[in-house]
Amino acid sequence: MSDENAFQVRIASSGALIEVSANDTLLDALAWHGITVPSSCEQGVCGTCLTGVLEGIPEHRDSYMTEAEHSANDRIAVCCSRSRTPLLVLDL
Repeated sequence: MSDENAFQVRIASSGALIEVSANDTLLDALAWHGITVPSSCEQGVCGTCLTGVLEGIPEHRDSYMTEAEHSANDRIAVCCSRSRTPLLVLDL
């Protein structure tokens, strides 16, 4: 059993609302809904999957961005990061 929290993601361009379960990555949840985000390492080290955040607060788990970039909360590594808030709005 995972100790993660589920959260929702809204896609800004379409308004689609996607549930990210406690056991799924954001990248997988997006893919299951037909939304392709380029990715490579799937471990948060390459930055390939960085995606803009318009609302909400990411829980950064990547090691690619700097502390200052994490503090800005305007991008998220969808391969490994999650959300601190119940809803994230992504610039997709």
